[in-house]
Amino acid sequence: MPEQEYLPPRRPGDPAGPYRPDRDEDDPSPWADLPPVRPATPARPAIPVMPAGHAGPAGHGGRRDAEGPIPPAGAGSPPEDDFVPQWAVPEADENEEVPRPGRRGGRAMRAAARKRRRWLVLAGGLVIVAGVVIAVVLLLPSGPGPAAVTPGTLITTFQPGELRQVPAACGVVPAATVRQYLPGKVSQASPLPVNGTAESACNWTVDSPPVYRLMELNLLAYAPNGLASGDGSATFAAIDGYDSALQAISNPPKHSPDPRATVTPLSGLGNQADSALQVFHAGGAITDVATVLVRYHNVVVTVTLDGLEHSNRGSYGPVSESALSAAALAFARAAEASLH
Repeated sequence: MPEQEYLPPRRPGDPAGPYRPDRDEDDPSPWADLPPVRPATPARPAIPVMPAGHAGPAGHGGRRDAEGPIPPAGAGSPPEDDFVPQWAVPEADENEEVPRPGRRGGRAMRAAARKRRRWLVLAGGLVIVAGVVIAVVLLLPSGPGPAAVTPGTLITTFQPGELRQVPAACGVVPAATVRQYLPGKVSQASPLPVNGTAESACNWTVDSPPVYRLMELNLLAYAPNGLASGDGSATFAAIDGYDSALQAISNPPKHSPDPRATVTPLSGLGNQADSALQVFHAGGAITDVATVLVRYHNVVVTVTLDGLEHSNRGSYGPVSESALSAAALAFARAAEASLH
């Protein structure tokens, strides 16, 4: 049998004939230096399908593209509808997220991001507009007059015109007034105040038969009180104190030894003023008491003058009720004037 020359097998992809070392080792493939094919648009090109049974290059059945042979269907390859060659994917900008093959929903995600940005810009604009409107409302002047007081709220501080302290009672009545309405030798005493500088009192006494007089002057500045009527201010506390004192002499409690007073309103003196006269009977003695009450804002001035009409011992009396009322009114006027 004649010897046959040994020929090495053909290199895959070379249809020219058998493998030849003197040619195939040094010569590269004709397409080796060609640039990769990249279409201008991301359009998906049609992929040619070889007829059934047609032998491709190197004797392999199936089809081939620029990236290499594609295995036949059924050999673990993805379906044709979902497969996209790598060269068909456009280059993505480094600042933009571009969906890659096989990643679905990229366009919907970008649309949702744009919508969120629009809503954020709109919400920020609304917040700025609301802030400007609030600032304008707060800075605009509310017009003349005092600020409105919320109904039902309590006032806990002194208001304009109200006094925190009162002057010394013994110094508010001029000496000439004392001599005019209290004839004779006068003894003066100043009781210790109970409420500090908010209260002051002074007593003038004449005890020389047949004259007996006892003049008492008291000034009291009320403070705000949550138990007072109205808004609890110092003025309302003084109103309550004034009404309580007037009620006590004009309509004493049942079984009280004090008689009912005859009350006469006074005008032109403070914010409120009344004059009252009482006649006391005790142990055969008769004592007339003239009282003048004056309220100026949150200060209540109380003046009482006692005179013996008839005594059961000694020779005191008689006394003039009108003279007692006039003297009490004069002391009250002097005290009220000192508060201005």
